[in-house]
Amino acid sequence: MRIHVKKQSPGSILFDIFNYILQICLIVLCLYPFYYLFIYSLSDPSEASKGIYLLPRGLTLENYMQVLRLPGIFRSLLVSIARTVIGTLFSVIGCMLYAYILTKKELPLRKVIYRMTIITMYVGGGLIPTYIVLKSYGFINSFWVYVIPGAISAFNVVLAKTYIEQLPEVLEESAMIDGAGYFTRFLKIVMPLSKSIVATIALFAAVGQWNSWFDNYLYVFNSDLSTLQYILYMYLTQVQNAIKQLQESSLASMSSVVLTPESIRVTVTMLVTIPIILVYPFVQKHFVKGIMIGAVKG
Repeated sequence: MRIHVKKQSPGSILFDIFNYILQICLIVLCLYPFYYLFIYSLSDPSEASKGIYLLPRGLTLENYMQVLRLPGIFRSLLVSIARTVIGTLFSVIGCMLYAYILTKKELPLRKVIYRMTIITMYVGGGLIPTYIVLKSYGFINSFWVYVIPGAISAFNVVLAKTYIEQLPEVLEESAMIDGAGYFTRFLKIVMPLSKSIVATIALFAAVGQWNSWFDNYLYVFNSDLSTLQYILYMYLTQVQNAIKQLQESSLASMSSVVLTPESIRVTVTMLVTIPIILVYPFVQKHFVKGIMIGAVKG
């Protein structure tokens, strides 16, 4: 049996070559800035100031070791990890349960509630009314201000609702005949079949929680509740003060590496970027599937 391979015309070959070259250039343009920050953070500051391109100069981990010695870093790291884990859990449960309820036609004023949810994507209450509401609930200067106010996202609810509506209705109907209630059907049928959209919501929520610092700036004044991003933001805006604190540290004085403002900025940027990048490969498969199905209009 002969397999006939269709030959490409010279024009088609040139077009493919052009596409490959263009895609490679775009990949390099997107990845090189991150790669540059990475190799800079691994370079000796005095050597890196002379210019680096492909490889670190004076390879060292002292930049990270000294930045991690800044006051409050480890405590704020624990706060950021806690708000990311708890906030993501609240967001997944809240958005999925809310979306599941909105799929039920027997819910009174279902369309009105859904439309009001959509409106929140475009209209907000404003900074001062939001502050007053949070204060009335006792969230100001509390850890829960990181978790509860943003637990339900209208965008995530839309994705989840559309995804759940794609599931076969006969599964819930058979469970309902066996006497299963709404909550049982949600836990035993909907959630196990919604791993893709759950991974999508979890990724969105985790990235948002990990990167967030503005709520800390506005609503939390207790230094024990400061997040890593807020602490590092303060050090970024006061680089000279951070260098002075490191110079006064007895551990830093034993190091042969002297940090510069640029090396602190680069190292801080990498510290807040690397953890969330490491999470993405584990949810990429489910994320792509969930965002595609959840984005289809139901």
